[in-house]
Amino acid sequence: MRQPSISEMNAFVAVAEQKSFAKAALQLGISRSGLSETIGVLEARLGVRLLNRTTRSVGLTTAGERLLTRLRPLLDELAGAFDAINSFRDKPAGLLRLTIPPPVSSFMLAPLLARFLREYPEIELEVSVDAALTDIVARRFDAGIRAGERLERDMIAVRLDWRLEAAVVASPAYLERSPSPEKPSDLERHDCIKFRFPSGLIFPWQFEKKGKRVEVAVTGRLTLNDEALAVRAVLDGIGILYTASKYVAADVVAGRLVPLLEDWYPTAAPIFLYYPSRRQVPLPLQAFIEFVRKDLKSA
Repeated sequence: MRQPSISEMNAFVAVAEQKSFAKAALQLGISRSGLSETIGVLEARLGVRLLNRTTRSVGLTTAGERLLTRLRPLLDELAGAFDAINSFRDKPAGLLRLTIPPPVSSFMLAPLLARFLREYPEIELEVSVDAALTDIVARRFDAGIRAGERLERDMIAVRLDWRLEAAVVASPAYLERSPSPEKPSDLERHDCIKFRFPSGLIFPWQFEKKGKRVEVAVTGRLTLNDEALAVRAVLDGIGILYTASKYVAADVVAGRLVPLLEDWYPTAAPIFLYYPSRRQVPLPLQAFIEFVRKDLKSA
């Protein structure tokens, strides 16, 4: 019996971890039909069924669970071996996959992309912009970037000197209809534009003043999950918006939006780049970390 290829093993692991042929195909950059054919060939070669498929779900058989348990560390070791070989190259090379939330991608990462790719012409960069808290191990990202301090224990975190300041704004037209809030609790009487994360959580409005922290459960008729749409809504006078200040800075300067509760803005949450601690750091990721640090020092 011919041994399974690395591509077949990677295909199986992707489907097993994603629990979806469609998601695994997107991750691997191949067609769903091609991925299904690869898994079929692998099962035929091994003579056992690895996956139970229905129209709605994909699950592991007992044999599949045992194979996944053995394959995952082996593939990680193989990736580490290739990373070690790359250390003999003159320049970092290969694929670097990052996941990053929308505000950080727009305002921190975007200005760096062209210079990073010019400086490292042999690195191929893939950036997934996602507001969800992504499992970077399961989805095979090299690293993630996240605001806040809640990271899994088995992650190595590199603090980046990036800041996302908050802002609370409303349009002059809205404030003509409703008096400006003087303290956070006043927001309970206003029509607030709420933001829902992919997890289903409504973004909490947090404030801070002289060491006192307050969280307000705001109400409003409009709930969104897109910042651009939220900015358009506040410009149209629908309600009050709490967002990253960079999204609305130009509109505030132009007078199209009015900042509110400025003395209650919370301290900006730290931003971290994080990656799994159980594998050797790939050279492209090392290059990216050093590049960002160098850029921050020169800023």
